[in-house]
Amino acid sequence: MITHIGNGGLGDDKTATFERRSGLINRRSFVLGSAAGLGVLGLAGCATSDFMSLAEAEKVYGPVPAEKFPIPAVDVSKINPKYYRRTVRYDTKEAAGTIIVDPHNYYVYRVEGDGSATRYGANVGRDGFRWSGDAYVGRKAEWATWTPPKEMIQRQPEAAKYAKGMPGGLENPLGARTLYLYQNGAYTLFTIYASSEPTSIGTGITSGCVGLISQDMIHLYERTPVKTKVVVLAA
Repeated sequence: MITHIGNGGLGDDKTATFERRSGLINRRSFVLGSAAGLGVLGLAGCATSDFMSLAEAEKVYGPVPAEKFPIPAVDVSKINPKYYRRTVRYDTKEAAGTIIVDPHNYYVYRVEGDGSATRYGANVGRDGFRWSGDAYVGRKAEWATWTPPKEMIQRQPEAAKYAKGMPGGLENPLGARTLYLYQNGAYTLFTIYASSEPTSIGTGITSGCVGLISQDMIHLYERTPVKTKVVVLAA
C-alpha cells in the first residue's frame, strides 16, 4: 500500500507532470510529477565501494554518442561526489534486482543480492509531494513521448502546445529512459526518469517522481525488467 503525501498533477498512462519554479516550458523547466489521491503509487557499479575519482566520474558520465539522440557528457563538477554511482554495502531482505528509493538521502539502490547494492544519486519529490510504498515497473520506454496533463495546462497555459505530446529527444522532460511505476495493474503516474540536470541531483524538486542522471538511468534501465519490485522508503 502506498502512502501519498501532498498533491501532484494528473495525467494519462503516457504522461507525467513536470513543474519547475520558473514555469518555463523547456527541458530545464520541467520536473516529473505525480497523481494525487490515487492510492497508488529509480546498478551495478563502475567504481570501487569507497570512492570514485573525478577522472573516473568523467568516464562514467561521459558522452553517449550511439544513442538515438546523442547524450552529451555531464559536467561532473556540478554533482556532489557522494552522488556518483558506486557499489556499496547494503543489507536488506529484498530480492536481488529490487529497486529501493531512499528520498531522505537522495539515493536509488539496485539490490545485487550479495549484501551489496549499486547506488545512484537522485532527485526526489519536494516538500508536500513525497510518498512511500511498494510498486513495480509496469512498463519501460526509451525516449518516450511526454504529454502534459490537463491540470498542468490549467496552471501553465504555455504547456498547451504540447497537449498532443512532445516527441522524445534531449529537450523532452522524460529523457532517454523511463520506468513507469504501477500498482495492481494501474499506472500510478510516478516514474523513474532520466535527468540531464546534474544540479538537480541531491535535491527535492519534483512532484513525486525520481530522476537519475541520464548515464545512470540508462545503466539502471538495462538491468531492470518489467515487473521489477520498487520500494520507496518514507522520507
